Amino acid sequence: MAKTEPEDPIMEVVRKHLKSSEMTYQALGEKMGYPPESARQSVAQFLRGGDPRVGTIRRFAKAFGVPISKLFR
Repeated sequence: MAKTEPEDPIMEVVRKHLKSSEMTYQALGEKMGYPPESARQSVAQFLRGGDPRVGTIRRFAKAFGVPISKLFR
C-alpha cells in the first residue's frame, strides 16, 4: 500500500473555517480578491495543493475575518 503524506495542518484549519463560514469557494475567492471569473478555481487549487504561500494564508485569514495566527496550530 502506498504511503500518503499527512494533511498540511494549515490547510486543515482553512477547510474548517470554510465549512463553518458556510461560504462557497466562489464567495471566498472573491473575498480574497480574486476576479469573479477565476475565484472558485483559485480557491479550489489552493485547497488541493496543500502548500500555500504566506501571502495566500494572509488572504484566507482576512477573508475569514480572523488573525492569521488562528490558521496555525
